[in-house]
Amino acid sequence: MALRHLSLRDFVIVPELDLALHDGFTALTGETGAGKSILVDALQLVLGGRGEAIWVREGQPRCEISAEFDTPTNATAWLQERGFDDQTNALLLRRTIDAAGKSRAWINGSPATVGQLRELAEGLTDIHGQHAWQSLTRPAAVRQLLDAYAGANNTMVAAAWQTWQQAQQALNQARTAQDSLAAERERLLWQISELDKLAPTDGEWDDLSQCHTRLSHAQALMDAAQAAVAALEGSDTGNGSDSGSVSAVSALAQAQHALEAEREVEPEFASLLDVLQSCQDQARDAAHSLNAYLRRADLDPEQLAALDTRMAQWMGLARRFRRPPAELATLLAEWRQALARLEASADLAQLEQAAQQAQRAYQQAAQQLSQQRAEAAPRLAHQVSTAMQQLGMAGGRFQIGLERLAEPASHGLESVTFMVAAHDGSTPRAIEKIASGGELSRLALAIGVCTSQLGTASTLVFDEVDSGVGGAVAATVGQLLHALGRDRQVLCVTHLPQVAACADHHLLVSKQSGHGSTTSQVDAITGEARTREVARMLGGERISDTTLAHALELLQPVRTAQPSQRARKART
Repeated sequence: MALRHLSLRDFVIVPELDLALHDGFTALTGETGAGKSILVDALQLVLGGRGEAIWVREGQPRCEISAEFDTPTNATAWLQERGFDDQTNALLLRRTIDAAGKSRAWINGSPATVGQLRELAEGLTDIHGQHAWQSLTRPAAVRQLLDAYAGANNTMVAAAWQTWQQAQQALNQARTAQDSLAAERERLLWQISELDKLAPTDGEWDDLSQCHTRLSHAQALMDAAQAAVAALEGSDTGNGSDSGSVSAVSALAQAQHALEAEREVEPEFASLLDVLQSCQDQARDAAHSLNAYLRRADLDPEQLAALDTRMAQWMGLARRFRRPPAELATLLAEWRQALARLEASADLAQLEQAAQQAQRAYQQAAQQLSQQRAEAAPRLAHQVSTAMQQLGMAGGRFQIGLERLAEPASHGLESVTFMVAAHDGSTPRAIEKIASGGELSRLALAIGVCTSQLGTASTLVFDEVDSGVGGAVAATVGQLLHALGRDRQVLCVTHLPQVAACADHHLLVSKQSGHGSTTSQVDAITGEARTREVARMLGGERISDTTLAHALELLQPVRTAQPSQRARKART
């Protein structure tokens, strides 16, 4: 699994680039200012780095970066969970940045966020910049590196710390607020007791209102029902209607009889007769229902008085607590929940027990992390010290200091410090106190080589981490990077011919000027072209027979190793 293809469009000084990449160790070289690190910048951007308008080539509306990786096994589930296509063996990342600095991103052709690019990047590449040593002076970075080497899960300690702090905070708040909690509890108890006297239930207020309205208008409802019955069926109750009036049912029957006589003459009357019959039936049903209503209707002044009393209680409590009557049942439930929470928070014994349990859980996780750190520190120190001997720091020693903290912290019980004795007989000191930039660069490279197998990233990128070294040490750096390339894809931007000569593949970055603009291009070089580039790196712009011979000598071990290397790759 590796980076297979990198494509750039209008990126800084690169108008267009389509670059195929291969397994093993690839060196990127070129003159100063040719744009060697531009490729690293582009890769960082397509992996979620900060996008700005400065990356867009002057005069162009936008730049575009695309990178194609082999899909890591552990990325398949991630892609599926977020709805990205995972049906191919390739993972295609694409990002554009316009002249206003606005950025857009895609994963396998589907729109994505820059944050999602960053999530994927953790399993794809590991980039070591030319100032990689600076991270070795940051306590958090140092701890994370050691924990990764130890295979320790420090997130468990951080989570246990958070739980402990929250439990302790709840306990402290309860201790300092006992008086106010007691007063609040008394207030809630009184309010609940007042509402408990009413015992309101959900929907009761609406039912009371509806029933009260009906009873208070009972006489009017009965009068309306009687008038309707009289109109439908006729009545001699003396309610003021004309004695000669005809009921609705009778009128409908008369109309039906009138049409029935001419039915044979006019066929259209048949449908009208059906309508009149239906109207009679409905009128009789309505009259029947109204008579039933009148038989059960009752003024019931006692029930009305009881409803008045109940509703007065609701209205009184609603005014007291400044809530609509319909909300009293909900308000009672809220107060009971608040009282339960208050009583739980006032239970100091329970809170103390919870805080103690959380503290024990943190101590157990932190002590386990401390043990893992103590076991891993000497192993890592030995490996880095061994690498230092190869990198021109003979007699130098690397140590990892673990100092117990005065107070526990979210990252554990101790601080982690990287210390170095640059020469035999010198006392190890903290890395930031080492004055030599070359020593810092070599130390960062030694640590990077020793810890390069920790991550899941299949591609390692080194951007001029060999600055400050030369001679035999430079050759050792090249050999170390070549060794790394046996297991993982390695890309290295370098200015050292000894390093470039150790590469399995060589990319030359060149710059052209003309027509008022400067552009950069990248070409894969082999054979004579590669020999001349290594010779240029050895002797400058003037390439002599001596520098060519020296370049051939540097490249000879790589050329003789290539057949066996190709056979090894074919077997894998």
